[in-house]
Amino acid sequence: MRALLFALALTLVAAPAFADAKIIPATEAKNHIGDTVTVEGVVSGVHHAASGNAIFLDIGGRYPNQQLTGVIFMDDFGKFSDVDALEGKIVDVTGTIALYRGRPEIILHDPGQIKAK
Repeated sequence: MRALLFALALTLVAAPAFADAKIIPATEAKNHIGDTVTVEGVVSGVHHAASGNAIFLDIGGRYPNQQLTGVIFMDDFGKFSDVDALEGKIVDVTGTIALYRGRPEIILHDPGQIKAK
């Protein structure tokens, strides 16, 4: 019970950070490294890593020319339903933008970080 209450409290604390994030187009993601923002763009491709450890959402272009990558790691797969259905859709992805191999990405831990339009 205590764990459930802690998880609920953590969700309530984290939710406002997502709600208040600035909305930017995918083309501007590279200019907001380290910022918590909402990035809007088209999911150009959804790729499952051959290792089975990650799912990648290419936003604003196909790999290797995407403007942003949304990354879901294996530990969080069960939280997300049918991410493949996002391909071709406009989405808002919220989180802190980091660089990985010179490309902007947002790690997705919670389905509330992705909203299809």
